[in-house]
Amino acid sequence: MDALSEILKAVRLTSGIFLEAEFTAPWCIDSTPGDEDIADILPNAEQVSIYHLVVEGRCKAKLPGPGPTIELEAGDLILFPHRGGHLLGSDVQLAPLRTGSLAQISPDGGPAQIRHNGGGGARSRFICGYMACDKRTCKPLLDALPRMLKVSLRDSPAAAWIESTMKRAALETRAPSAGGDVVLARLAELLFVEAVREYARSLPESQHGWLAGLRDPHVGRALALLHADPARDWAVETLAQETGLSRSALADRFVALIGEPPMQYLTGWRMALAAQALSTGNDAVARIAERVGYESEAAFNRAFKREFGTPPAAWRRAARLTSRASADAAATP
Repeated sequence: MDALSEILKAVRLTSGIFLEAEFTAPWCIDSTPGDEDIADILPNAEQVSIYHLVVEGRCKAKLPGPGPTIELEAGDLILFPHRGGHLLGSDVQLAPLRTGSLAQISPDGGPAQIRHNGGGGARSRFICGYMACDKRTCKPLLDALPRMLKVSLRDSPAAAWIESTMKRAALETRAPSAGGDVVLARLAELLFVEAVREYARSLPESQHGWLAGLRDPHVGRALALLHADPARDWAVETLAQETGLSRSALADRFVALIGEPPMQYLTGWRMALAAQALSTGNDAVARIAERVGYESEAAFNRAFKREFGTPPAAWRRAARLTSRASADAAATP
């Protein structure tokens, strides 16, 4: 049992399309999908992450504005967890082209692929994917990740299966079959988890934050317990007993790494789970309150209103109206 696994059980990652892209130098693209693209790829998505695996050649990646340029070569996976704007290219100082203008329909009638002959120079090939999750349940993890994350898989035992997995996902996208959406979601989850694990292993010992907390034997254990059983009547004393520290030692260590006390963290996680249940299911508010650890519906209502500014029943109605409007917009030609 670990907190990362428990969070992934709750966030229910969903994948959009996987596509193949090929460029010849010189080239530079802005591969950030617009709102309309996302509406087509992942309807009702709240939080979208984008990733690219370099399968041949090399290129550079950069966020807009001043900042570092990252060198990429075959075997590197680059992840943009927050769907921020980003540039890829043999030369990121060139005026970027939007990928939507380069898309081509595949010969078999499947989703678009990207082909761009910049100048006939060195060739670079990628497999790209889009993934969505609930922004509230995914918040602890996403907040711990940078805007641009490079994971070098060349020397990783996972390199071979990751490349074959992305190729399999691209094939499934081009020629979807029964259960294809589930297959793509699971493949996307595998890639995302491996990227996060590689990144966590690369963090310096002095690093603070949620991922650093996972690596700490005591705080990591506490996080796993809270995520595995959020409805339990937790107190710092009982949590400390199960992690092998004193109450004060655990509280101090938790705040130092995570940035907030254990019970405050638990409340935030309970509210995230409640919001997810309200927006995706039909259970009564009282049932949801009980499931996330509140014996009193009134106490749950007060906690939810403090977090979201509105009572849970009203929040549910507003969330469904927004979801319905988004679905109608996506269905409109």
